[in-house]
Amino acid sequence: MRSKVILICSECLSRNYTATKRSHDSTVRLELNKFCPKCNKPTLHKESK
Repeated sequence: MRSKVILICSECLSRNYTATKRSHDSTVRLELNKFCPKCNKPTLHKESK
């Protein structure tokens, strides 16, 4: 089973993306380098709580 998570930009704190991850790996928070349209550059996006 995969759970849906929301990714938040680390600079402007806007919620830009959604992703899925495996449920049994929930101890590690997801971090991806994605393009932020508000900052207009690639930034680190972290999984929200």
